[in-house]
Amino acid sequence: MPLVKLDELPELEISKGILMRAVTTQTVTVGHVRIVAGSPLPEHAHYHEQVVNVIEGELELSANGQTYRLVPGKVLVIPPNVVHSGRAITDCRVIDVFHPVREDFRGTSFGGYPQRGKS
Repeated sequence: MPLVKLDELPELEISKGILMRAVTTQTVTVGHVRIVAGSPLPEHAHYHEQVVNVIEGELELSANGQTYRLVPGKVLVIPPNVVHSGRAITDCRVIDVFHPVREDFRGTSFGGYPQRGKS
């Protein structure tokens, strides 16, 4: 079993104020995310199931027309192909788990969010 040192992984800029280090296995991607207060998460959808775990701070996420305020101890499960967006209320640390693997998070850069409703 390999040991991963997070500080040795590239930090991807997912969007302005949203930075992530991605650990990718054969079946899942785990994103260790830092979000600056006020940073927006653009509206998007993808074919991956996503589990959002706020470790520090407060994050507002909207999915399928409903808005959720996430803090430590509250976890949001976003099914595949559900349109979602959000913003950081405070500085946040989040662990996102994606299944299947997010190929777009491999490597040293992130190419940007897909068009709404596309993978």
